[in-house]
Amino acid sequence: METIISIKPLLAVLVSLLVIPVLVSSSDKPNVRESWTFIAGIIKFLIVLSMLPAVLSQKQIVLTLFKIAPGADIAFRVDALGMLFALVASSLYIITSMYSIGYMRGLNEHGQTRFVSFFALAISATIGAAFSANLLTLYLFYEVLSLATYPLVTHHQDENSRISGRKYLVFILGTSIGLVLPAMIYCYHATGTLEFASGGIFSGQLSKPAATVLLLMFVFGFAKAGIMPVHSWLPAAMVAPTPVSALLHAVAVVKVGAFSIVRVITGIFGVDFLLSFHLGSLVAAIASITIIVSSCIALTQDEFKRRLAYSTIGQLSYIILGVALLSPKGMTGGMLHIAMHAFGKITLFFCAGAIFVATGKKYISQMVGIGKRMPLTMIAFLIGSMSIIGLPPTGGFISKWYLVLGTLEGDQMIMLFVLLSSSLLNAAYFMPIFYKAFFCTKEESMFEDKIEEAPMMCVIPLLITALISFGLFFFPQPFLDLAKLAVKGFIGG
Repeated sequence: METIISIKPLLAVLVSLLVIPVLVSSSDKPNVRESWTFIAGIIKFLIVLSMLPAVLSQKQIVLTLFKIAPGADIAFRVDALGMLFALVASSLYIITSMYSIGYMRGLNEHGQTRFVSFFALAISATIGAAFSANLLTLYLFYEVLSLATYPLVTHHQDENSRISGRKYLVFILGTSIGLVLPAMIYCYHATGTLEFASGGIFSGQLSKPAATVLLLMFVFGFAKAGIMPVHSWLPAAMVAPTPVSALLHAVAVVKVGAFSIVRVITGIFGVDFLLSFHLGSLVAAIASITIIVSSCIALTQDEFKRRLAYSTIGQLSYIILGVALLSPKGMTGGMLHIAMHAFGKITLFFCAGAIFVATGKKYISQMVGIGKRMPLTMIAFLIGSMSIIGLPPTGGFISKWYLVLGTLEGDQMIMLFVLLSSSLLNAAYFMPIFYKAFFCTKEESMFEDKIEEAPMMCVIPLLITALISFGLFFFPQPFLDLAKLAVKGFIGG
């Protein structure tokens, strides 16, 4: 594979970081502050997009910043998997920035400058994780993201936020320092490298018991992925403003966790190594339990964002399950689900926030008849729900289709049952919301028929992401192409 040395990965990371002083200095000029946020977001997306043709041509873009030790540099590498994730995160950052204006101003939230500044820092860390060339670089950006999002989780600065923030840090930092760090040190001790390699870095150095323990340390150590039982931080973090829940806890933060596990499976252990010890089935079983249990818990949640949070926990495990199948189509579906879930779930979070801004309601039982008052929002909710369930014509169908094919390809009938059962549960906790929003009697409705949507800066973003979820069914490229290229490198490489 041809390698290109370029400063672009570093620029993609730095652009929203360098704009933070400008955001702080513009705190008394909100329009100027938000303009700079958009400018930085657009530049970041364009830099990421400019590297796409090279990646699609099966080239790698690399840049080494610092040489820490042999085989453990601070370095970037842009490949198909990293590009897929970076495209999702950088594009949705722009849309979420628009949504944040409508939401934060609509509720007259305090600390808006602090909010956008840490938001910018968090997206920088996310892109850094996406483009990491090795486990050390990935770990550093993972930790930066944890610290950058803490002020966002505790934004309201009340007792509930502080309790949730402490829980967030205990789970996220506790697992990464207590499990990932020693696992990473052991990897370096055993192999002398932390570089991601298509066939993994182990070649006979590990026994099956040692490999099993090491793999589980990574799976549970990257707790941002929400694998049970290290998942409870995610529902607790829903105390954050909805833009935080939307981008960081439906796209960036949680996806960095799932992305990190995918990187470890494919770049540290390698497909052939895991197949030789049948360890993929172990990870798939853990992911399957998380999928089913979280879906069942979601059914019981009346608070809208908590239902979305438990849905996210299950959907993240789709990604891990797909890659753990270690079959080409299963891995393709898992990686593709990074994108398809992101656009569908962020739509649902946008809808939850728009409803709260317009009505002050955050419980599902209080939303009977809301479709007649907020028809655009609830139609977008329907499209987002269909994508999460995996129904055509939405992008979620494409990723789940590949996941189903992956279970058949790997002769994993139990996992097929898990996927199909989960989709039914997804429908059970989403579709009644839409049905009661529109199809209720006048006596049952809790709202007048007068249409009163949230501010347009809230509504436009959710319509955009809903349309993208719809359009990805017909045009899944470049995400599908990138997922296939990544799988080709991991299995064929």
